[in-house]
Amino acid sequence: MDLGMLDYVRAFALTAFAGLSTGLGGLVVFRKKPLNQHVISGSLGFSAGVMIYIAFVEMLSGAFETLSNSYEGRGELYTVLAFFGGILLTMLIDFLVPEEKNPHEMHGISEVSFDPHEESQPEAAEVSIIDRAETGKKRSLTRVGMVSAIAIIVHNLPEGLATFVAALADPTLGISIAIAIAIHNIPEGIAVAVPLYAGTGDKKRSFLIALASGLAEPIGALAGFFIFRPFLSESLMGIIFASVAGIMVYISLDELLPSAEKQGEHHIVIGGLILGMLIMAVTLLIL
Repeated sequence: MDLGMLDYVRAFALTAFAGLSTGLGGLVVFRKKPLNQHVISGSLGFSAGVMIYIAFVEMLSGAFETLSNSYEGRGELYTVLAFFGGILLTMLIDFLVPEEKNPHEMHGISEVSFDPHEESQPEAAEVSIIDRAETGKKRSLTRVGMVSAIAIIVHNLPEGLATFVAALADPTLGISIAIAIAIHNIPEGIAVAVPLYAGTGDKKRSFLIALASGLAEPIGALAGFFIFRPFLSESLMGIIFASVAGIMVYISLDELLPSAEKQGEHHIVIGGLILGMLIMAVTLLIL
Protein backbone atom coordinates (compact mmCIF):
# COMPACT_ATOMS: atom_id res chain seq x y z
CA MET A 1 0.00 0.00 0.00
CA ASP A 2 1.18 3.51 -0.78
CA LEU A 3 1.11 5.28 2.58
CA GLY A 4 3.01 8.41 3.54
CA MET A 5 4.28 9.60 6.91
CA LEU A 6 1.31 11.99 7.19
CA ASP A 7 -1.04 8.99 7.04
CA TYR A 8 0.78 7.32 9.93
CA VAL A 9 0.88 10.53 12.00
CA ARG A 10 -2.85 11.08 11.51
CA ALA A 11 -3.64 7.48 12.47
CA PHE A 12 -1.44 7.74 15.56
CA ALA A 13 -3.07 11.02 16.62
CA LEU A 14 -6.56 9.49 16.40
CA THR A 15 -5.42 6.49 18.42
CA ALA A 16 -3.89 8.74 21.10
CA PHE A 17 -7.13 10.73 21.30
CA ALA A 18 -9.15 7.53 21.80
CA GLY A 19 -6.77 6.14 24.43
CA LEU A 20 -6.29 9.27 26.51
CA SER A 21 -10.04 9.72 26.91
CA THR A 22 -9.61 7.58 30.03
CA GLY A 23 -8.59 10.92 31.51
CA LEU A 24 -12.16 12.15 31.03
CA GLY A 25 -13.33 9.30 33.23
CA GLY A 26 -10.62 10.17 35.74
CA LEU A 27 -12.12 13.63 36.15
CA VAL A 28 -14.92 12.03 38.19
CA VAL A 29 -12.77 12.41 41.33
CA PHE A 30 -13.14 16.19 41.04
CA ARG A 31 -16.96 15.99 40.98
CA LYS A 32 -19.18 16.33 44.02
CA LYS A 33 -22.29 14.85 42.38
CA PRO A 34 -22.76 11.44 40.75
CA LEU A 35 -22.62 11.21 36.97
CA ASN A 36 -25.93 10.97 35.11
CA GLN A 37 -26.59 7.27 34.61
CA HIS A 38 -28.80 7.75 31.55
CA VAL A 39 -26.18 9.81 29.71
CA ILE A 40 -23.50 7.18 30.35
CA SER A 41 -25.88 4.36 29.40
CA GLY A 42 -26.96 6.01 26.15
CA SER A 43 -23.38 6.91 25.26
CA LEU A 44 -22.14 3.35 25.73
CA GLY A 45 -25.04 2.04 23.64
CA PHE A 46 -24.23 4.61 20.97
CA SER A 47 -20.58 3.55 20.97
CA ALA A 48 -21.58 -0.11 20.58
CA GLY A 49 -23.89 0.76 17.68
CA VAL A 50 -21.13 2.61 15.85
CA MET A 51 -18.62 -0.18 16.34
CA ILE A 52 -20.97 -3.04 15.40
CA TYR A 53 -22.16 -1.25 12.26
CA ILE A 54 -18.63 -0.40 11.15
CA ALA A 55 -17.38 -3.92 11.91
CA PHE A 56 -19.98 -5.69 9.76
CA VAL A 57 -20.83 -3.15 7.06
CA GLU A 58 -17.42 -1.63 6.39
CA MET A 59 -14.56 -3.68 7.80
CA LEU A 60 -15.77 -7.27 7.38
CA SER A 61 -17.30 -6.68 3.96
CA GLY A 62 -14.14 -4.87 2.84
CA ALA A 63 -12.03 -7.77 4.09
CA PHE A 64 -14.18 -10.25 2.15
CA GLU A 65 -13.69 -8.26 -1.04
CA THR A 66 -9.95 -7.72 -0.57
CA LEU A 67 -9.12 -11.30 0.38
CA SER A 68 -11.37 -12.75 -2.32
CA ASN A 69 -9.43 -10.75 -4.91
CA SER A 70 -6.11 -11.86 -3.42
CA TYR A 71 -6.84 -15.52 -2.74
CA GLU A 72 -9.81 -16.24 -5.03
CA GLY A 73 -11.66 -19.29 -3.67
CA ARG A 74 -9.95 -19.19 -0.26
CA GLY A 75 -10.59 -15.50 0.43
CA GLU A 76 -13.87 -16.00 2.27
CA LEU A 77 -12.37 -18.75 4.43
CA TYR A 78 -9.43 -16.54 5.41
CA THR A 79 -11.80 -13.68 6.24
CA VAL A 80 -13.90 -15.86 8.54
CA LEU A 81 -10.80 -17.29 10.23
CA ALA A 82 -9.34 -13.80 10.78
CA PHE A 83 -12.67 -12.49 12.12
CA PHE A 84 -13.01 -15.22 14.73
CA GLY A 85 -9.28 -15.02 15.41
CA GLY A 86 -9.81 -11.41 16.53
CA ILE A 87 -12.64 -12.54 18.80
CA LEU A 88 -10.55 -15.34 20.29
CA LEU A 89 -7.64 -12.95 20.92
CA THR A 90 -9.85 -10.60 22.90
CA MET A 91 -11.46 -13.51 24.76
CA LEU A 92 -8.00 -14.75 25.70
CA ILE A 93 -7.05 -11.35 27.11
CA ASP A 94 -10.25 -11.34 29.20
CA PHE A 95 -9.51 -14.88 30.38
CA LEU A 96 -6.02 -13.91 31.53
CA VAL A 97 -7.35 -10.99 33.61
CA PRO A 98 -9.40 -12.27 36.60
CA GLU A 99 -12.97 -10.96 36.58
CA GLU A 100 -12.71 -9.26 39.96
CA LYS A 101 -9.68 -7.28 38.74
CA ASN A 102 -11.05 -6.70 35.25
CA PRO A 103 -12.13 -3.10 34.65
CA HIS A 104 -14.30 -4.25 31.76
CA GLU A 105 -16.54 -6.06 34.26
CA MET A 106 -18.15 -2.73 35.08
CA HIS A 107 -20.18 -1.83 38.13
CA GLY A 108 -23.11 0.51 37.79
CA ILE A 109 -22.08 4.14 37.56
CA SER A 110 -23.70 4.80 40.94
CA GLU A 111 -21.14 2.43 42.44
CA VAL A 112 -18.17 4.38 41.16
CA SER A 113 -19.48 7.98 41.28
CA PHE A 114 -19.70 9.64 44.66
CA ASP A 115 -19.45 12.78 46.68
CA PRO A 116 -15.98 12.70 48.23
CA HIS A 117 -17.20 14.89 51.09
CA GLU A 118 -19.87 12.37 52.20
CA GLU A 119 -19.11 9.58 54.63
CA SER A 120 -21.57 7.25 52.91
CA GLN A 121 -19.64 5.97 49.91
CA PRO A 122 -20.64 3.44 47.26
CA GLU A 123 -20.24 -0.21 48.15
CA ALA A 124 -17.52 -0.61 45.50
CA ALA A 125 -15.33 1.78 47.49
CA GLU A 126 -15.49 -0.66 50.43
CA VAL A 127 -14.74 2.05 53.00
CA SER A 128 -15.33 5.76 53.53
CA ILE A 129 -12.42 7.87 52.34
CA ILE A 130 -12.93 10.04 55.40
CA ASP A 131 -11.92 7.11 57.64
CA ARG A 132 -8.12 7.30 57.53
CA ALA A 133 -7.63 4.78 60.35
CA GLU A 134 -8.20 1.68 58.23
CA THR A 135 -4.80 1.68 56.58
CA GLY A 136 -5.08 -1.90 55.32
CA LYS A 137 -8.28 -1.20 53.40
CA LYS A 138 -6.83 2.00 51.97
CA ARG A 139 -3.88 0.04 50.64
CA SER A 140 -6.23 -2.56 49.23
CA LEU A 141 -8.20 0.11 47.37
CA THR A 142 -5.00 1.63 46.02
CA ARG A 143 -3.94 -1.80 44.79
CA VAL A 144 -7.33 -2.30 43.08
CA GLY A 145 -6.86 0.97 41.22
CA MET A 146 -3.34 0.08 40.12
CA VAL A 147 -4.32 -3.43 39.03
CA SER A 148 -7.23 -1.94 37.08
CA ALA A 149 -4.80 0.40 35.33
CA ILE A 150 -2.57 -2.54 34.36
CA ALA A 151 -5.57 -4.55 33.15
CA ILE A 152 -6.76 -1.62 31.04
CA ILE A 153 -3.32 -1.37 29.45
CA VAL A 154 -3.54 -5.04 28.43
CA HIS A 155 -7.06 -4.65 27.06
CA ASN A 156 -6.34 -1.45 25.17
CA LEU A 157 -3.47 -2.76 23.06
CA PRO A 158 -5.73 -4.44 20.45
CA GLU A 159 -8.11 -1.47 20.56
CA GLY A 160 -5.20 0.83 19.69
CA LEU A 161 -4.30 -1.42 16.77
CA ALA A 162 -7.94 -1.38 15.62
CA THR A 163 -8.10 2.41 15.55
CA PHE A 164 -4.69 2.74 13.93
CA VAL A 165 -5.37 0.28 11.12
CA ALA A 166 -8.81 1.73 10.40
CA ALA A 167 -7.42 5.26 10.23
CA LEU A 168 -4.68 4.13 7.83
CA ALA A 169 -7.18 2.54 5.49
CA ASP A 170 -9.82 5.28 5.68
CA PRO A 171 -9.39 8.47 7.76
CA THR A 172 -13.16 9.00 8.01
CA LEU A 173 -13.62 5.46 9.30
CA GLY A 174 -10.73 6.00 11.71
CA ILE A 175 -12.38 9.11 13.17
CA SER A 176 -15.64 7.22 13.77
CA ILE A 177 -13.89 4.34 15.50
CA ALA A 178 -11.74 6.70 17.56
CA ILE A 179 -14.83 8.51 18.85
CA ALA A 180 -16.60 5.23 19.65
CA ILE A 181 -13.60 3.86 21.55
CA ALA A 182 -13.12 7.19 23.33
CA ILE A 183 -16.68 6.93 24.68
CA HIS A 184 -15.95 3.35 25.67
CA ASN A 185 -12.79 4.38 27.55
CA ILE A 186 -14.44 6.94 29.84
CA PRO A 187 -15.88 4.34 32.28
CA GLU A 188 -12.49 2.62 32.29
CA GLY A 189 -10.92 5.83 33.56
CA ILE A 190 -13.53 5.88 36.32
CA ALA A 191 -12.67 2.28 37.23
CA VAL A 192 -9.05 3.33 37.81
CA ALA A 193 -9.48 6.76 39.42
CA VAL A 194 -12.23 6.05 41.95
CA PRO A 195 -10.57 3.24 43.96
CA LEU A 196 -7.25 5.09 43.83
CA TYR A 197 -8.85 8.24 45.22
CA ALA A 198 -10.78 6.24 47.83
CA GLY A 199 -7.51 4.65 48.93
CA THR A 200 -5.16 7.64 48.78
CA GLY A 201 -7.30 10.76 48.90
CA ASP A 202 -5.07 12.22 46.18
CA LYS A 203 -7.21 13.60 43.36
CA LYS A 204 -4.36 14.67 41.11
CA ARG A 205 -2.50 11.37 41.29
CA SER A 206 -5.70 9.36 40.73
CA PHE A 207 -6.58 11.42 37.66
CA LEU A 208 -3.07 11.21 36.18
CA ILE A 209 -2.89 7.43 36.56
CA ALA A 210 -6.30 7.07 34.91
CA LEU A 211 -5.08 9.27 32.07
CA ALA A 212 -1.83 7.33 31.74
CA SER A 213 -3.66 3.98 31.60
CA GLY A 214 -4.99 4.98 28.19
CA LEU A 215 -1.47 5.24 26.78
CA ALA A 216 -1.70 1.56 25.85
CA GLU A 217 -3.72 2.48 22.77
CA PRO A 218 -1.07 4.68 21.12
CA ILE A 219 1.47 2.05 22.22
CA GLY A 220 -0.61 -0.53 20.37
CA ALA A 221 -0.56 1.78 17.36
CA LEU A 222 3.24 2.05 17.51
CA ALA A 223 3.51 -1.73 17.76
CA GLY A 224 1.34 -2.01 14.68
CA PHE A 225 3.47 0.56 12.90
CA PHE A 226 6.77 -1.22 13.54
CA ILE A 227 5.48 -4.78 13.12
CA PHE A 228 3.28 -4.42 10.07
CA ARG A 229 4.78 -1.53 8.09
CA PRO A 230 7.44 -3.63 6.29
CA PHE A 231 4.82 -6.19 5.27
CA LEU A 232 1.82 -3.99 4.47
CA SER A 233 -0.09 -5.21 1.45
CA GLU A 234 -3.70 -5.41 0.34
CA SER A 235 -4.02 -9.00 1.54
CA LEU A 236 -2.46 -8.29 4.96
CA MET A 237 -4.72 -5.27 5.42
CA GLY A 238 -7.70 -7.49 4.61
CA ILE A 239 -6.69 -10.00 7.29
CA ILE A 240 -6.08 -7.22 9.84
CA PHE A 241 -9.41 -5.61 8.99
CA ALA A 242 -11.29 -8.88 9.53
CA SER A 243 -9.46 -9.46 12.83
CA VAL A 244 -10.18 -5.93 14.01
CA ALA A 245 -13.85 -6.38 13.09
CA GLY A 246 -13.91 -9.41 15.39
CA ILE A 247 -12.25 -7.43 18.18
CA MET A 248 -14.80 -4.63 17.84
CA VAL A 249 -17.79 -6.99 17.84
CA TYR A 250 -16.53 -8.77 20.95
CA ILE A 251 -15.86 -5.48 22.75
CA SER A 252 -19.36 -4.28 21.90
CA LEU A 253 -21.20 -7.45 22.93
CA ASP A 254 -19.12 -8.45 25.94
CA GLU A 255 -18.22 -5.05 27.39
CA LEU A 256 -20.12 -2.06 26.06
CA LEU A 257 -23.69 -3.36 26.02
CA PRO A 258 -23.55 -5.21 29.38
CA SER A 259 -21.95 -2.13 30.96
CA ALA A 260 -24.59 0.12 29.40
CA GLU A 261 -27.38 -2.10 30.78
CA LYS A 262 -25.91 -1.78 34.28
CA GLN A 263 -25.75 2.02 33.97
CA GLY A 264 -29.37 2.71 33.05
CA GLU A 265 -32.63 1.65 31.45
CA HIS A 266 -32.76 -0.99 28.73
CA HIS A 267 -34.63 1.21 26.24
CA ILE A 268 -32.07 3.99 26.59
CA VAL A 269 -29.33 1.48 25.74
CA ILE A 270 -31.19 0.21 22.67
CA GLY A 271 -32.01 3.77 21.62
CA GLY A 272 -28.32 4.69 21.82
CA LEU A 273 -27.39 1.52 19.90
CA ILE A 274 -29.81 2.25 17.06
CA LEU A 275 -28.85 5.93 16.97
CA GLY A 276 -25.18 4.99 16.69
CA MET A 277 -25.91 2.65 13.77
CA LEU A 278 -28.13 5.23 12.08
CA ILE A 279 -25.64 8.08 12.33
CA MET A 280 -22.85 5.80 11.11
CA ALA A 281 -25.00 4.64 8.16
CA VAL A 282 -25.93 8.20 7.17
CA THR A 283 -22.32 9.35 7.52
CA LEU A 284 -21.05 6.56 5.26
CA LEU A 285 -23.76 7.27 2.68
CA ILE A 286 -22.93 10.98 2.58
CA LEU A 287 -19.17 10.44 2.45
